[in-house]
Amino acid sequence: MTVRYIKGESDARPWGAWEVLDTGDRHAVKKISVQPGQQISLQVHQQRDEHWIVVAGKGEVTLDDKVHPAAVSDHIQISAGQKHRITNNGRNALVLIEVQLGDDLSESDITRLDDSYGR
Repeated sequence: MTVRYIKGESDARPWGAWEVLDTGDRHAVKKISVQPGQQISLQVHQQRDEHWIVVAGKGEVTLDDKVHPAAVSDHIQISAGQKHRITNNGRNALVLIEVQLGDDLSESDITRLDDSYGR
């Protein structure tokens, strides 16, 4: 099931916020802002791949069991089934563009493995 986000739709989260920039039959493009000292949940998707491009700030990306630095211009490819998380360990907002590609772009395709916010 493909969820169709609405261009301009946004949501505040405990770690920051996201905004939908574009959508299509099997893709969504979001701008994601992670506030200093915050992180998204360690998660996995079964029905979609994601591509992150860091456009501001710096932090760390966890891919499976490895942690990599992330800074402006870095591209992070996340395959379906791969554990991932981004952490902002900088002093300013970490901003990335996320491209989701797949058959299910809904929240139901998120399996949270570890979450600082109790979700």
